[in-house]
Formats: sequence, structure tokens, C-alpha cells
Amino acid sequence: MAHYFEERPQTASRPGSVTLVLPDLHLRLETDSGVFSPERIDQGTRILLESVPAPPAMGDLLDLGCGYGPIALTMASRAPGATVWAVDVNRRSVELCARNAQAAALDKVRSVHVDEVPPEVRFSAIWSNPAIRIGKTAMHEMLARWLSRLTPDGQAHLVVQKHLGSDSLQRWLNEQGWPTERAVSRSSYRVLRVGARPADRER
Repeated sequence: MAHYFEERPQTASRPGSVTLVLPDLHLRLETDSGVFSPERIDQGTRILLESVPAPPAMGDLLDLGCGYGPIALTMASRAPGATVWAVDVNRRSVELCARNAQAAALDKVRSVHVDEVPPEVRFSAIWSNPAIRIGKTAMHEMLARWLSRLTPDGQAHLVVQKHLGSDSLQRWLNEQGWPTERAVSRSSYRVLRVGARPADRER
């Protein structure tokens, strides 16, 4: 599945759809080949959406690695007064997320490439099922880039499989100054709750 974190997937388009059913939400989402988990809602994503507290009602929120949009659209549904930035390196994912937000009438979702978020925007919440398979160094760089943009009281929630390094990621985040704890443990997944780094709060 390495192709899902390419900027322009070479895989031929094979449109499809999936249904996201949560206690408070029921959405039909357009999918395609060349994006993450196109045939079903990934279990980690589902665990994240079923377990995290509601996002802040206002401000800017971030779905890091949005894919076709299940996390971003859930954030927007639960916090209709907030602006949700749905970012991905994969432009096919960005386009799908935008179409799904439009179809759901969630007009405060901003689906953009990762390099198109204005530098001054800071986030009161970040939700992510991060692309662990891009490799540890690249993932660390990605997380450092975005976690440094948390507001002083902002929090990130990251869902990571235990066998793909959730415990080592938690240690690394704490070592880098982001206070991190395990908020949820379910099946083989961990949801990590990450606070703003003290050095970033002073910016």
C-alpha cells in the first residue's frame, strides 16, 4: 500500500464507496484506489472516532493524513463552528475528501495539500491515524512539523497499532517534549493523547 502516500498515485482510478456509521453520524463516503483503506473504514480510524472526546467547538482543527475524509468529516460534524483542515500529501485523497465534505454539506472543511496550510494557523485539536509505514524518520518529521502548531491548550489524538510501534512513539514524543499518555487501548491499537510542548506554547 506504499502508493497511498505518494503525491500523485499511479494506480488506475477504481471509484468505490464506504459507509461510516458512528453513534452520532452516518455518512456514505466516495473512495478510490491509490488512497488509504479504500474498501472499508480502517479499524484504527474507527477506534479513534469512537473514543476521542468531542473537539473544541471553535477555532482551527486538523486531520493529519485525511485520506478520503472520515476523520475530518467527523470533526466537522461534531464541531460545526470550527474550521477543519484536512491535509494529505496524496492529491487524490485531498480531492476525494473535498467532494465528500461537499456532499455532506460540511462547508467548513478545508481539504488541502500539506504544503497549502497558511503558516500562521495553529490548531486546538489534531486527530490522526498517521502513516506509520512511511518510515520512522519521515513520520517523526511529519509529527514534529504539525504538533509544534498546537495551541497552548491544544491536544492531539493519534491512533497507532501496538505492533507498529505505539509504545516507542509515545516514548519518543515525551523525549521530544510533547507530554504524551495512552488515552485508550483497544484490540491491538493505542490512542495517544499529546499535549502542546512548553517551548511551542511560548511562541
